[in-house]
Amino acid sequence: MLTALAIRNIVLIEALDLSFTDGLGVLTGETGAGKSILLDALGLALGARAETSLVRSGEDQASVVASFEFDRLPPAIRDLLSEAELDIEPGEPLLIKRRLKADGGSKAFINDQPVGAALLRELAPHLVELHGQHDDRGLVNPRGHRALVDRYAGADVAAVTAAWTAWRSAADALAAARGAIAQAAEDRELLLAHLAELTTLEPQLGEEEQLAQARATMQKGERLTGDLAELAKLWAGSDSALAGLRSAARRLDRIAGEHPLLAEALAALDRAVIEASEAETSLERAADALAHDPAALDRIELRLFELRAAARKHHCQVDDLPHWMRAMRDALDGIEHGEAELAALEAAVAAGAADYRERAEALSALRSAAAAKLDVAVAQELAPLKLDAAQFQTSVAQLPEDLWGAGGIDKLEFLISTNPGAPFGPLNKIASGGELSRFILALKVALAEQGGAATVIFDEIDRGVGGAVASAIGERLARLASGGQLLAVTHSPQVAARGQQHYVIAKSSEGTVTRTSVHLLDDAGRQEEIARMLSGAEITAEARAQADRLLERV
Repeated sequence: MLTALAIRNIVLIEALDLSFTDGLGVLTGETGAGKSILLDALGLALGARAETSLVRSGEDQASVVASFEFDRLPPAIRDLLSEAELDIEPGEPLLIKRRLKADGGSKAFINDQPVGAALLRELAPHLVELHGQHDDRGLVNPRGHRALVDRYAGADVAAVTAAWTAWRSAADALAAARGAIAQAAEDRELLLAHLAELTTLEPQLGEEEQLAQARATMQKGERLTGDLAELAKLWAGSDSALAGLRSAARRLDRIAGEHPLLAEALAALDRAVIEASEAETSLERAADALAHDPAALDRIELRLFELRAAARKHHCQVDDLPHWMRAMRDALDGIEHGEAELAALEAAVAAGAADYRERAEALSALRSAAAAKLDVAVAQELAPLKLDAAQFQTSVAQLPEDLWGAGGIDKLEFLISTNPGAPFGPLNKIASGGELSRFILALKVALAEQGGAATVIFDEIDRGVGGAVASAIGERLARLASGGQLLAVTHSPQVAARGQQHYVIAKSSEGTVTRTSVHLLDDAGRQEEIARMLSGAEITAEARAQADRLLERV
């Protein structure tokens, strides 16, 4: 529910603060006083295009703040705010602020958090429902008619949506499987050839690294062969250094007992022999490890070349080749076993289609019954609104199968015929401005229990009518406002008298400065304003008496 509206420097409005309550609020005033400015200002807060012409002449910027009672707003509002990661605590108001600069550009805020105007436009249909003679949204737009009838019928559209989703998911899975099998079958010969090559090659995980290390070791041996041969000569044979050390140790052993220093020398010489022997052993082992076998090196290099060539061919790493082999085998197995899988998927698609069709047809029947009921309810409202020659019809037509969707198999549209024998046509194509507003009112009355936006605004719905018709409009507006909030811009005293809050919009000039102001009227002010609406410029005693009678009647 809209609780307050603060406007600064919008066209003729310099500064305006309004508060609103439940029930029917009416706004009246002379033609041209600026009623449309109020609606433009509210529209700006709800994400309308930020026209710089809205900024009051001579001012740098304009702003509008609309306050709503958050706890009473539709659940869709909470969902949209949650998606935008905006949190509003229970009990807090929803504050929407829009600021517009004279040189262009605007900023939007929700509870002081910056947001995009696109979010305001998403919230707008759930916050304020505006009906006017030139309105091409709301009840006039055929895209929303099916949802309105579904709410009127109490239809469980979610079950149909779930069935549609399950059916389409099964159909997508079937299409994917068929595509995969078709592609695999198309590539069968190539797959067989590639798999045969890899099977012959028989790549192993980690093999490339092992081969590369072995090759590197052999290449080192090839480079060190000469050095190792020269070193071997120093240790080999009777005239080698190691043989000389051993001979010296034997000779020294025979005389070591003659003096302690000779014993020490012998011990040192024995250690040298031991160390030299260990060095000889290590050199022999190194020579064996680094043995250069040209044939083995050639085999390793050829294996590495084959593995890496295969990896390049399949656009992968050498260690991925075993994975590719398994993938090729799986693809070939898929060709062989695909028909059995397809049969199961086809059965799932058929079951999904049957379930969807059954639910959608039941929904269609429910819609047709609700449409007939709605037609009767609207027809009962037409005569009091001076539309007794008109007819209303809710068209329920089954869509072609390729247009079926999550919302069912039907296209729904509200149609009217304004004269006997005239063909039915869309609301916004057939009805004139005044007729359209009254048709919308009749629809709103018939759909009154089906919810909608938190605040409903009717802009000059009573234009061109008076007397009993205006009274009927006022009575229906009051009925719609019970338990909710409805604002009506009106020129009809009969409608104005029904208001629980009455605002008068006035324009005044002081020199070259023109201002629009809005005031909430007390009982005396209401009487005077309704008398003005009855008599025109000069308010007579009879007009005041008639105003009293209208106010007493409601």
